[in-house]
Amino acid sequence: MRAVEILMIVSIVMQVGAMIIAMLLVNKTKYMALWIFCIISLALLCLERYFQLKEFAGHDVSDVVFAWVGIVVSLSFSICVLCARFLVDHVDYVSLQRRILENRLLTAVLRTEERQRARFSRELHDGLGPLLSSAKMSLSALQRADLSTKDREMLQNSSAVIDEAIRSLREISNNLSPHVLNNFGLARGIKNFVDRVGVVQQTSIDFSTTLGAQRYDSNIEVIIYRVVCELINNSLKHAECSEIRVSLREESGLLVLDYRDNGKGFLPRDVEEQGMGLSNIRSRVSSLRGKFSLQSRPGEGMSVRVKVSVSGSDIALYSGSGVYDSEIAESENEKRRKRRNGRKKS
Repeated sequence: MRAVEILMIVSIVMQVGAMIIAMLLVNKTKYMALWIFCIISLALLCLERYFQLKEFAGHDVSDVVFAWVGIVVSLSFSICVLCARFLVDHVDYVSLQRRILENRLLTAVLRTEERQRARFSRELHDGLGPLLSSAKMSLSALQRADLSTKDREMLQNSSAVIDEAIRSLREISNNLSPHVLNNFGLARGIKNFVDRVGVVQQTSIDFSTTLGAQRYDSNIEVIIYRVVCELINNSLKHAECSEIRVSLREESGLLVLDYRDNGKGFLPRDVEEQGMGLSNIRSRVSSLRGKFSLQSRPGEGMSVRVKVSVSGSDIALYSGSGVYDSEIAESENEKRRKRRNGRKKS
């Protein structure tokens, strides 16, 4: 037996194996026609190899038979390629819909979290706050009584403890749901946070903005505020920086946040694997369909840019590997709709 005959037999065996695999995949995907035409093509190729083996064995095979087998194989493979294209389009469409669904779920989770924060804040402020104020008033009334030096000292200590409890309550309530942000807007809320942090930290924090008293969607304001707070807290905790610069502006319908510190820097991939809240920040920005970019190297500090549409329209959708451009996504959706409509008409 010649080498070419051995190779033909091996080819037939491999094609039969491929046919069996294709048969197992027929019911696994939406486009069954793809695998059916693959089976037909492989079966015809096996037949063609069989005829070639017969020719090597000295049997005559009509050229017309070879021609028809070749034509049918070509048509079958052409149809396979078209079906494969539809399958790839379908996979892309499903992947895009999954990312959109994940984004909506994330938005719902974050909004629920903010609603719970606001509820806890109100309950603390409206429930525990008046009780502490009443206790403070009662102690103030006792101070007018004729008390011994020891009792007066205990009364002053108790009053100081209640004052500290009231301050802590206000701080906790404000952290849960910042009242300045809710009442006066994003720029004022961030400025208030920066001022409060600057009082107790040695780090210089510079906040500049071109925003005035503009108000935006409450979801946008809360998330941008949380992002700024998270970035500042990360820098103060981990970066060992002496200076932080925060800039917030609106341009061409976008809110643009620029953040920079002069800390020790890091490798973004390593830090995101360890946490530090960067994944939480990315998730928050993604819930607004915005863009988040971060640059940092060891010894060179960190810079962050966040862009969010003030109208709530898509800027980008995030996937595991990077940013998915929503305009491209919309274009691809439109193409798929046209192709589906064309198939229905045919």
